[in-house]
Amino acid sequence: MFHTVVLGATGFIGRALVLGLQGRGHHVIALARSATRARDLLPAGVDIVDFTDDAAVRSAIAGADAVINLAGESIAGKRWTKRRKQVLVASRVAATERLVDAIAARQRPLPVLVSASATGYYGDRGDEVLDEQSPHGAGFAAELSRVWEATARQAAAERIVLARFGIVLGRDGGALEPLLKIARFGVGGPLGDGAQWVSWIHLDDLISALLLVIEDAHFTGPVVMTAPEPVHQRDLATALGHAVHRPAVLRAPRFAVKVALGEAATLLLGGQRVLPRALVAAGFAHRFPTLVAALDDLLEDDVEIERARPADLADSQYLRKRRARYTLHARTEIDAPLSEVFPFFSSPENLAALTPPALAFAIDGTPGAMSRDSVIDYTIRVAGVPMTWRTRIERWQPGESFVDSQERGPYRSWWHEHRFVERDGKTIMEDIVHYAPPLGPLGAIANHLFVARMLRRVFRYRRGAIRMRFRPLTPLPRHARLTIGAATSPSSTIV
Repeated sequence: MFHTVVLGATGFIGRALVLGLQGRGHHVIALARSATRARDLLPAGVDIVDFTDDAAVRSAIAGADAVINLAGESIAGKRWTKRRKQVLVASRVAATERLVDAIAARQRPLPVLVSASATGYYGDRGDEVLDEQSPHGAGFAAELSRVWEATARQAAAERIVLARFGIVLGRDGGALEPLLKIARFGVGGPLGDGAQWVSWIHLDDLISALLLVIEDAHFTGPVVMTAPEPVHQRDLATALGHAVHRPAVLRAPRFAVKVALGEAATLLLGGQRVLPRALVAAGFAHRFPTLVAALDDLLEDDVEIERARPADLADSQYLRKRRARYTLHARTEIDAPLSEVFPFFSSPENLAALTPPALAFAIDGTPGAMSRDSVIDYTIRVAGVPMTWRTRIERWQPGESFVDSQERGPYRSWWHEHRFVERDGKTIMEDIVHYAPPLGPLGAIANHLFVARMLRRVFRYRRGAIRMRFRPLTPLPRHARLTIGAATSPSSTIV
């Protein structure tokens, strides 16, 4: 078994990568500052190691086949004050130095270190076409990336891959959610003249690329991880506006962006036109090569919610006592046999990995194996308000279906049936939820305003997480050895 250590496993990219690694049979060890938070966010089978315990970190890395470094505070969204810059440097460079020290304590070189970086490495380069061999640029973001990469290069590893991420588009995290919020208000127009380039990538493709460079020993040095078709910022704004049926014509003047964000405005007003030449040369096939394809997938509304019809309600004593007002239906095709899928979904410890982090899902205590009449207590957070939920497994038919119903929680009625059928080596999973919102007669208004929207968000996120976990185990592409880019020395001065 491949033993992979991940720093940053609880982040937006890290959570998806952990599912992808498990899907390929890796044993995952997560380095985390909060074991409780990590356990609440990550699926069953992940070992949690305290990143503040140097001895424990060295022990975990001593037996690792790969170390993945995804640590780093978000660089966007706040002014780059002196204090903010210090935080950004510490979260990347200082954390990477600790990994490098732990790797040095091994008895033999680490097979592979994959360390995150960003296309901000290149600085604002206008229309210049960039790739792995292009030199770094100027500015705080470029210098931060350069020093981050140079620190990772000091590791005693047979291979060091520097993964330069573009803007990552995915569900419930990354850049997409704040961009969509702006677009829905009709103010998501061009920033400045909108001519700056945006190099982006769908989260699914990013995870596939990371799995490739982890497992394919031909990769070393910088690897750009973006879609093959970067876009102008104004085209991104137009596409987002079209996706949410809002105009994208209200332009944000350059001076206004600079006044709001100061030096950090360079992230929005500058850009990089970066191409993933190393991945393309390796035969990597992007599932979502165009922005339209990516947004169509991420914003697809395939969750049906309608008024409950008495004739369609299951013969359940629970539903006879607690009448449902609405029925939700979702269908997911999973690229794995039923023998793998059903055990994953029947483990309560995997529920958190299938739930948007914003809901702060956390199981109370240690749940036992799921069976008929099992009870699971957990908490969630809705609109910032913590709520308790007790669910009981009302029906249990291993390999076919199970039903959980809410005994105590925010809904007047919640009856959720999970059905599984295997066809041609794949599993078709159907979710049928009969529910009634809270607030009595006002429940219809609540459902229209936020309940149905939240449920669609939850089940869309779930579908994405399932796709990460059960991606096809196809052979990874092979190619000639790649050694791109020269080593540079780290510097402690970033301005």
